Amino acid sequence: MGAARLSPRPEQGAQPSPLLFFQTMNAFQRSAALHGAIDLDLFTAIGEGNTTVAKLARRIDASERGTRILCDFLTICGFLSKSDGSYALTLDSAVFLDRRSPAYLGTATRFLHSEAGMNNFRDVAATVRRGGSLPDSPSMAPESPFWVEFARGMAPLVRPAAEWIADFIAALPASPLRVLDIAAGHGMYGVLIAARREDARITAVDWPNVLEVAAENARAFSVADRHSLNPGSAFEVDLGAGYDVALVTNFLHHFDAATNEKLLRRVHDALKPGGCALALEFVPNDDRVSPPVPASFSFSMLAATPSGDAHTFREIRSMFAAAGFHSIELHEVPATMQHVVTGRK
Repeated sequence: MGAARLSPRPEQGAQPSPLLFFQTMNAFQRSAALHGAIDLDLFTAIGEGNTTVAKLARRIDASERGTRILCDFLTICGFLSKSDGSYALTLDSAVFLDRRSPAYLGTATRFLHSEAGMNNFRDVAATVRRGGSLPDSPSMAPESPFWVEFARGMAPLVRPAAEWIADFIAALPASPLRVLDIAAGHGMYGVLIAARREDARITAVDWPNVLEVAAENARAFSVADRHSLNPGSAFEVDLGAGYDVALVTNFLHHFDAATNEKLLRRVHDALKPGGCALALEFVPNDDRVSPPVPASFSFSMLAATPSGDAHTFREIRSMFAAAGFHSIELHEVPATMQHVVTGRK
C-alpha cells in the first residue's frame, strides 16, 4: 500500500482567502504611491501644516482629486492618519519622510526604486532557473553608475549603523588609528570614525566614480585631510598593510563563501597583528526565514548578483575563520535591521 500524500491541515474553522494573493500582486502600488508622495514632497507639506486636501493640493501643485486619493491610500498603508478630513504624519513619516528632518530617507528612492534595480526582478522565473542575476544586471559591473546612485541615495539610511560602528571603533586603544574602508561607497562609515577620532586616518577603496561621493562626504565632515582614496577593485588593488581596523560593510552578501574567503584573506594580510576586521551584514537565523527582513535579503541577492546571499552568522564565522581570524563575534546594531561581525588577526 503506497504512502498517502498529505497536505497541511488548515486550522479548525479556517476558510481559504485570496487576500494574500491579491495584496502581494498589487504590492507594487504601495511602493509607487510612496515614491510619488516623496517626489511631490507631500510629507513635508503636511508637516508644514497643510493638512486639508485643498491646502495640500495647492502646496504640492496637484489636483485635489489626485491629492485626496493618494493621501487616503497612504493612510491605508500606514504612512498617514486621517481625522475629520484632515491628514497628519505618523511618527515614522515625521522622522523619515519630512524633508526638514535630519533623519530624512527620501533620497533612498533613487536607489531602492531605481529602474535599473527594479529591472533585476523583471523575470524571476528566469533568475531562479539560472540561480543568479540576469546577464544584464548592473549591480556587479565595474564602475557601474548604479553604485553612484547607491552612494548618493543611501547615505542617510545607513547613518544609524555608521554611528554605531564609529562609536565601536572610536573606543579602540590604537593611536594613531589606521582604518581600511573596503567597498566604501558613500564613505560614511569611515568618515564618521574620522569625525570621532582626530588621530584616525581612513583609506577608502571602491570604484573611482563611487569614491567621488565618499570624497564629497569627507569634505562635508571636514575630515578630507585624513581621508585618502584607493580606487579599484577590492579583490585586485594593493590594499597596503599595517591597518588597525578593516571595514567590510554591506559587501559580503554580494558573493559566495569561497569568494568572501578570498577577500577576507586579503583583509587579514592588510591588518597589523591584533587588528580588527568588521563586517556589517543582514544576518538571518539558521532557519533562513527569520527575522523577516534579513532573511528576505537573500531574494534580493538572488536577483541582483550571480552568487550572493544573506549569510548566517554560522556561515560568516566560517569564512572569517578560514581567512585566519579568531575571536569572531556577532553584535546587534540597535535601530537597524543588521548585525556586525568582528574578528581579530
